[in-house]
Amino acid sequence: MFKVTPNPPDTDPVSLRKPSTIFLIDPKVDNETLLAHACESLASASVLASDFAGFLEGPQRNTMLAIQQIIILGELAVNRALDNLDPPG
Repeated sequence: MFKVTPNPPDTDPVSLRKPSTIFLIDPKVDNETLLAHACESLASASVLASDFAGFLEGPQRNTMLAIQQIIILGELAVNRALDNLDPPG
């Protein structure tokens, strides 16, 4: 008797990644605008993480402060990219 066996799931990470199209950014938006908005979002996330850390104690507070530092590093990288696109002065 012949048994139909389905193919195993595709485990190739490229073919598995199918971004949602529910939120889209207009492809015509320039890099400087995108980076400026990313910088503002990261700055807001840093403030939120800092405020939230104030309600925590012990290891949880340290973890939240570490997350805030990672956010700040991302913000610094975005600011440097903005400076590279449009040098000050």
